[in-house]
Amino acid sequence: MTTAPPAIRARAGGHVELWCRDLISCLQATFGTVLLHAGHDALSALGLHWEFRYQAGDVRSEEFYYPCAVPGDLAASLMPHHPVGSRWHRAPDGDRPLAPLAAELERGGLVIAAVDNFFLPFRPAFGDVHAAHLLVVYGIDEERGTARVSDAMPPAFSGEIPIEDFLRSWSSANPSDVQDAFFSDSRIGRRYLTVTVGSPFPVLDRASLAAAFDHSLALFGREPKAGDTQAIGLAGLDAFLDSLVTAAWSGRAAALQEAYPFGWGMQAQAGLHGELLRSWGMRENVPAVSEAGRLVESVAHAWTGLRMCAAHGHSGPRAAAPELARHAKALRRAYETAVTAVAEAREALEPVEAVREPREAP
Repeated sequence: MTTAPPAIRARAGGHVELWCRDLISCLQATFGTVLLHAGHDALSALGLHWEFRYQAGDVRSEEFYYPCAVPGDLAASLMPHHPVGSRWHRAPDGDRPLAPLAAELERGGLVIAAVDNFFLPFRPAFGDVHAAHLLVVYGIDEERGTARVSDAMPPAFSGEIPIEDFLRSWSSANPSDVQDAFFSDSRIGRRYLTVTVGSPFPVLDRASLAAAFDHSLALFGREPKAGDTQAIGLAGLDAFLDSLVTAAWSGRAAALQEAYPFGWGMQAQAGLHGELLRSWGMRENVPAVSEAGRLVESVAHAWTGLRMCAAHGHSGPRAAAPELARHAKALRRAYETAVTAVAEAREALEPVEAVREPREAP
């Protein structure tokens, strides 16, 4: 007679703290929770890097889409100045899909799981709208039939839900949903992220901030090269915006539909970088840095107009084209002003000591 395997019971140690900001998505919120759990300041890590990066044909209809500089590694792409990395996995088929998640929890880590909001009882979309989302899993108890999950995105939830609800959400096909043209039609398929947080973790000081500025300014000033697969920097921004407005005038709705999920990653990063600079500059009494932060935050807010215009205009792209062009011009102007301010802030940090170079983008 075959003996049934013991019920899975695993829980991450320590407090699991919710972390969120107004302009971010579940991508930054879940990584923020993982960083806090590892004992690090989330804003200092997630807000240090700033760039523009776009890869045509890569955009996916998920709240957590981001164009990676380090292929397949969201953590390293979001935080190139920190010893962090992440890896996507897919739980194997079979009757124990939660086993790999439990193994990660037993090692002391948290798990970031892709889910479909339609099946989560605490989400406003429950039973109504399909959408690809991320949350943190910090406990599994098959005896009680519950999973412990953390989701900082409003309305914010941390606690137990039925395992069956989690499994339905985590295993969802996330079918196309007319109510959400931007984050449905992207199979969840029991995907999850594991995150490694190494050491030493850099201290946010004048030297590390100057190194981050140097890296960002080099990327923003980068000229296109033969064989590039990604549009990077101000030149890449120009190419993206020109292509988007041209697509609108030509009636190509798909380009406008993609602008909403793509732009969220760029908007979130600008918002976090701006907040970090503004707060650090005020604390350390470096006005040029705090002013640069304010102007980088203006970039984040300029993304709102472009993203919303593209979202509402994708059903009638030609009619939306004039307004979209106006928002594109405002966004380009905001980037140019902010990049100039960051260059001035970099000069205000002299002299600084040499620090380790960040991971190079391809």
